Amino acid sequence: MLALATGFAIIFGSSRFYGARFIFPGVAAVLIFIAFPVLYTIYIGFTNYSSFNLLTYERTVEVLTSRSSIDPATEQPFAVTRDGDAYRIWLPESGLLSDPVSLDGDATASLSPATEPTTLLERREAIQLRGGLQALTLTTPDGTEIQNAGLRTFATVTPEYVQTGPDELTRADGTVLTANHDTGFFVDEAGEDVPPGWRVNIGWGNFERVFQSEGIREPMVSVFLWTFFFAFASVALTFAVGLTLAVILQWPHLRFKAVYRILLILPYAVPAFISILVFKGLFNQNFGEINLILEALFGIRPNWFTDGDLARTMVLIVNTWLGYPYMMLLAMGFLQAVPEDHKKAAALEGASSVRVFFTITLPQIIPPFLPLMIASFAFNFNNLVLIFLLTRGLPDIPGTVIPAGETDILASFTYRLAFDNAGQQFGLAGAITLLIFIVVAAISYANFVAMRRAAEKRSGRA
Repeated sequence: MLALATGFAIIFGSSRFYGARFIFPGVAAVLIFIAFPVLYTIYIGFTNYSSFNLLTYERTVEVLTSRSSIDPATEQPFAVTRDGDAYRIWLPESGLLSDPVSLDGDATASLSPATEPTTLLERREAIQLRGGLQALTLTTPDGTEIQNAGLRTFATVTPEYVQTGPDELTRADGTVLTANHDTGFFVDEAGEDVPPGWRVNIGWGNFERVFQSEGIREPMVSVFLWTFFFAFASVALTFAVGLTLAVILQWPHLRFKAVYRILLILPYAVPAFISILVFKGLFNQNFGEINLILEALFGIRPNWFTDGDLARTMVLIVNTWLGYPYMMLLAMGFLQAVPEDHKKAAALEGASSVRVFFTITLPQIIPPFLPLMIASFAFNFNNLVLIFLLTRGLPDIPGTVIPAGETDILASFTYRLAFDNAGQQFGLAGAITLLIFIVVAAISYANFVAMRRAAEKRSGRA
């Protein structure tokens, strides 16, 4: 932000950089909303950042040394009485009254036998003093120290951990914990990690887990293959359905074309998230209309959300419904650009309508369709909204050590790994995100190379 503010001051404060004023907002937006998140995510992939490693080392020591255990045998209720500008603590069970204390910070006071004070603060007034009460230590006549153990009691409180060295903590039972700055945890004598931990750089550790752990590698490979198939099948199905409907709508003898166009474009006009939620209800295994119809006609009731293959089929059906209107609209425009003379010449030669379509019409509309199909492939490759709203990636793949489902694509798989599971593993999710980024970049580059070579071949033939 400091660099952007400095650039803003220089560019808009000097006439020498007048031309840069037109591109600076766009560059700044790219840096803030694209470059920084990407670089930060990559950085996270080289750390142990997770729900167990959120803190700094210093804060981890504070959290562990603040833990304490309460001796129930010494626990007793208390009340507070005012003594001028100070307060006294009254323990009714033992009949002890403390010396006056201010309750405005760490303090100690001695207890001595006394009669019950005539005026005691109400519980809600005492609760307002809880900050000072928590920092107060009382000493009984026999030398026992007691501390605030809650909103209603004082008791003997024993710290669970005491710092005995720069990188060393000692547990109440005498066990010594040593800080391991390679893993970001304190480790006891048995080699067990003691949470919480702190963030450290672990180098290629997350990537080694991805490629070496079968519980991570196998579900990730499955999700990776399904993602490719899902994106490719979605493009192929939406293209086929959209083009077929566009060809039908181009038939000159078809009546009520305007009505059909409106009805077929409706899925494109309805917000996608509404359509997805509607389909989620339609495919409900117990009460959905689709299963009711299938049971009435064929006596079957498919388990759409619990069977992996059926769940993937359902996802493709819904995505085809959402995507075909876009392809249909494009195809209707491209079909009108195909010269009618070519079709008529082929018809005069005795070619059938099907042959005319596959030898003349289709080859002429594929080139303008190709970039849009590649864009559709990239969109479906990261179609998190569909998976998240329809199945949340379920059903889960059995035998995995991370959350992974049969319908998870890489985007939803990474989201669940980072945000939708008890042991949120941001570092591992960042590493997987970097791998996805590399794969998508390679695919995009290969597509552009293929498009360029196809264009060069067409220009060479011309």
